[in-house]
Amino acid sequence: MIPASSFHGRRVALFGLGGSGIATARALIEGGAEVLAWDDNPESVSKAQADGISTGDLRHADWSCFSSFVLSPGVPLTHPKPHWTVELARAAGVEVIGDVELFARERTARAPDAPFIAITGTNGKSTTTALTAHIISSSGRDAQMGGNIGRAVLTLEPPQPGRHYVVECSSYQIDLAPSINPTAGVLLNLTPDHLDRHGTMQHYASIKERLVAGSETAIVGVDDVYCAQIADRLEKAGKDVIRISKRLPLTDGYFADGTDLMEAVHGRYSRIGFLEGIGSLRGQHNAQNALAAVAACLKVGLDLGEIQAGLESFPGLAHRMEQVGRKDHVLFVNDSKATNADASAPALSSFPRIYWIAGGLPKEGGIEPLRGFFPRIAKAYLIGEAAPAFSATLGEAVPYEISGTLAAAVEHAAHDAARDDSGEVVVLLSPACASFDQFKNFEVRGDAFKEAVAAIDRITLIGGTR
Repeated sequence: MIPASSFHGRRVALFGLGGSGIATARALIEGGAEVLAWDDNPESVSKAQADGISTGDLRHADWSCFSSFVLSPGVPLTHPKPHWTVELARAAGVEVIGDVELFARERTARAPDAPFIAITGTNGKSTTTALTAHIISSSGRDAQMGGNIGRAVLTLEPPQPGRHYVVECSSYQIDLAPSINPTAGVLLNLTPDHLDRHGTMQHYASIKERLVAGSETAIVGVDDVYCAQIADRLEKAGKDVIRISKRLPLTDGYFADGTDLMEAVHGRYSRIGFLEGIGSLRGQHNAQNALAAVAACLKVGLDLGEIQAGLESFPGLAHRMEQVGRKDHVLFVNDSKATNADASAPALSSFPRIYWIAGGLPKEGGIEPLRGFFPRIAKAYLIGEAAPAFSATLGEAVPYEISGTLAAAVEHAAHDAARDDSGEVVVLLSPACASFDQFKNFEVRGDAFKEAVAAIDRITLIGGTR
């Protein structure tokens, strides 16, 4: 835990008592703050009370006595309208901040030179965060990974010189972190997302921009217009900017040329790494993730040899193009995290011949946006509520069956793929749907896929053999 010592002796209001909220309250109390916490969920309040956290309905609190208000990132700050706690805090002139802001202040106070890499973007930030932390850790350095990736940032080890922090930041967290100041700030990409919480694309982009604007070095993917404009603005303002591109040769920066990772300096190119043969980093989208990780790791002092070794040993993230097993020429891949068509596109673009398991609780638009990938699909195996609609979209363009269940789909796809003599093929779970018709969440769905694959006779599991 990182005690929030910067708040010693202060009274702090806190709203939101989920996992990160409880961790934040503990860090504040450990640092000597007096905390009054609340949540709209009575069960969360009871859990906090049992944990020794002082609770009270903030509607009836004296806000003039609070120095700060810590808000859970899941609670609306601005749109569709500010939460009632935000309105009370602003009326009393109390700053509204989040746990990443507390972390930034503690690092500044304790060990301002401790390397800090903060990563954001609409897509790819979890993979880039995990990859960056893996590269640093595999080099023998102390790498602390947290934030939006799942571990509350204040549960990491306290800042000290030489301890590296790799923190995934959502737009919600950045919005609550006005003094975030990473050594390397990474902005991967921007596409419309969370507009119900940010109002407009311009506002959403401006929040993401804050992370790189506050960094010592801004690493910005320039393959979309919003990020390209942000890179230009930062450079004109005198910021140290490193541009990355997964598809465009740059004059200065880092870009991908197939599976080669290239550095450009005034138009002169040199290869600084490669992804050939690294199954966990297939696809153009992973080239962008790798380029960002390389740039960030170079910024905090790693050398190219250490970075390449980390790239080659990266196991990938569970349920995100996760290699599960292989039987002869058939690779089995779990991409259960793909809960809509856009999320399935990277996996479908990464393999030339696919036995595709898709379906579940359908999202608006279905799989029509994926039509360009249909020539790659040898056969589709449709499951869940989406099966009839997906079959209508596939029509005569792609052979398909309505398998119904995931277990049946895996069995049938494995059988058909084994008979395919066209070279390496993949049985891919990339549902393009939510899981809630048949599974509690995408993790449970992905685990069910892995169990079905593990049951295949003579399968070689990635990381183990049957």
